[in-house]
Amino acid sequence: MSGISESPLSLVGCRVLVTGASSGLGRATCALLSQLGATLVLAGRDEGRLQETRALLRADDHAIEVFDLAQVADISDWLLRVAADGPLHGLVHSAGTIVSNAFKALQLPAFEDLMRVNVTAAVALAQGFRNRRVHRDDASVVFLSSVAGLVGQAGLAAYGTSKAALGGLARALAVELARDRIRVNCVAPGFVKSGMGMSSLLEARMTEPQLEALAQAHPLGFGTPEDVACAVAFLLGRSGRWITGTTLVVDGGFTAH
Repeated sequence: MSGISESPLSLVGCRVLVTGASSGLGRATCALLSQLGATLVLAGRDEGRLQETRALLRADDHAIEVFDLAQVADISDWLLRVAADGPLHGLVHSAGTIVSNAFKALQLPAFEDLMRVNVTAAVALAQGFRNRRVHRDDASVVFLSSVAGLVGQAGLAAYGTSKAALGGLARALAVELARDRIRVNCVAPGFVKSGMGMSSLLEARMTEPQLEALAQAHPLGFGTPEDVACAVAFLLGRSGRWITGTTLVVDGGFTAH
């Protein structure tokens, strides 16, 4: 047997919605999924950046959805509109925000805003995706978490809390949504050279010795967005058909210590 359509990693004929598709891990995930044959719905707040992502993809049948996930009350209706063009095989929630400062300086409104995008939006997306008009059988949901949700890191109390919550959400939904033939998992990246997000924020605040120490804490070195995208693709495809309720750690050995 040969050919992409026969591979367990093939996504030929699959329609996948990716939030946070305008840059970083979301953009890299879109690029790989398109190579594997998926038809994508690219979601984000900036149409121009979404157009840049679409220009990187194979084929030209990918859709763009400009949407602000902070409007959580509108997510279910939005997913119904997205699915009007065809039910979804997969949902990748890559969008997120970060608050990084000392815990004593953490402002509760900023914490609540972060939780709305990182966690409440994930809940609303899963609720909307569960609708029979939105997903197809044997569907897969992947939340982008972080090792910050597994290992304590100073200055990341809010961010780490939100990412830890995604792991708990995935485990609960894996049990409850199995009856709907929906698998739910997380991918937890370590330090990734993505040009944005937690990695770039930490990098901007670190001295060269601190960055070197962080690199040494990753036995396989820093990762790339493509490393994370491969894990997402694995969970979306038939390769992940018997995996649900887990957090796949992709961190170059950071949490192995």
